[in-house]
Amino acid sequence: MKTSDESVVATWVFILILVLLFAIQSFLAYKVIGNAGQPSWSYGIVRDVPGESPYAIYPKVPYPQHVEGAKGE
Repeated sequence: MKTSDESVVATWVFILILVLLFAIQSFLAYKVIGNAGQPSWSYGIVRDVPGESPYAIYPKVPYPQHVEGAKGE
């Protein structure tokens, strides 16, 4: 074999080793972390707006809009 052929073979071997390492790492991450499925607990529907959530810390304000005008100032 010529030197250029050895270089090409070594390059492909290196690339295949990197691909195998990536595949093994991905498989191990999938097995260790995995997908546990749907959680068993449920909080029901929780509104995304903090002031309207039933779990909110503060009471609702009577006029929550931050605009100028009647009852919104």
